Amino acid sequence: MADFSLTTLFVVPVGQTALPSSGSTQNLTAGQVGIFGSDYTLVNAGNINNFPYFYIAQGRTNTYLQGSKRSDKIKGCPSGSGCNSNVTEWYKATGCPTAANQITDVTDFTVQCGESITLTLRGFSSYVNTLYFNGFTRSVTIQAPCCGCDENPCDDVSANTIIDLLINKLTQQAPGNNPDNISFNTFYTFQNIGGTILRITGKPLTVYGQPCDIAAFPFEYDRFSFRTFVYAGPATTADFIVADACNIVAVEAIQQRASYPTGTSAEIAQLEKNFYSYQAGYLKHLYRMNGYNENFESWVSSGVIYDTYYIRFNEYNKSEYQWGDYIMEDSTVIIAAPNSVTSGIAAAIETVLEAALGAAPDNNVCITTTTTTTAVAPTTTTTTTPAIP
Repeated sequence: MADFSLTTLFVVPVGQTALPSSGSTQNLTAGQVGIFGSDYTLVNAGNINNFPYFYIAQGRTNTYLQGSKRSDKIKGCPSGSGCNSNVTEWYKATGCPTAANQITDVTDFTVQCGESITLTLRGFSSYVNTLYFNGFTRSVTIQAPCCGCDENPCDDVSANTIIDLLINKLTQQAPGNNPDNISFNTFYTFQNIGGTILRITGKPLTVYGQPCDIAAFPFEYDRFSFRTFVYAGPATTADFIVADACNIVAVEAIQQRASYPTGTSAEIAQLEKNFYSYQAGYLKHLYRMNGYNENFESWVSSGVIYDTYYIRFNEYNKSEYQWGDYIMEDSTVIIAAPNSVTSGIAAAIETVLEAALGAAPDNNVCITTTTTTTAVAPTTTTTTTPAIP
């Protein structure tokens, strides 16, 4: 049975560049985020462990019948053990705005004169899968040139010739002027690398329109990935993965896997909607008419990349659990702060939290890709991403 964690999200406004140094929770200005001890005084990295527990709090715009937004009690343990901490999980996810696109290289073509071969691509993404049952599947079939009078029919045709024929076929557009015609060019780019490598690169996903309806949930984690098959003979209605398993005429290798962007303003804005009902004192539902959403406050700035900090913890007072709670409800705090590259607030928050909880494992290393090729030989240096299925 799945568990449930009561989640409170704190989005640090772009205008906040440091943690507050004086006052208490009632002195927080609208949107301002602070870290407070058990007596509601501000804490820092030097004194946070002098308190039995601490809170995360944020000032509200609408304070009618409700005070500042704050977390439940968090008891830290900088040494990692022996402190009777109630924290069960603590980590950081660095914001990475640019997703890596999949790159697949097809090499080692073994095609003889006059032989027909087929290349099939099967693409997947959340939106693509709403249109196609088992991914966007398309095939192209080419025929290798006939042998010359003095050529050996058992010799393989030049890989460069095969690659050029495939690219010419793959880049053909659907007939007509209908802008909705979907072709390979919609999702892929194709390159002949050094006459020996057919490089297929997935294109970035289209950014879909964002509705003005605040109750809508438009953001979705998505990426485009694909599988590649090159086999002898024409495409058939049979399952080519099974029927042609013994007729593969080229080797495909994924050089870079597709990944997801993280920490984008669209993602954090979606989290504000997802967890809204857990943080408002009243009027917990989101309505399509903004006038009814008096308690909804968004501190996300468009185009900003956020680092996120996750703290998951149990109740501080064990007596608050009911007898028979074999699946205990815990709490989660998510702090989204403007990326440390562009703002100092993320580093300030991290310093205080690490003093109480220990070093934060970073579960998201931004992907960097360097690919260099020569025009003559298939010399390729590629920094690949972690394997994402």
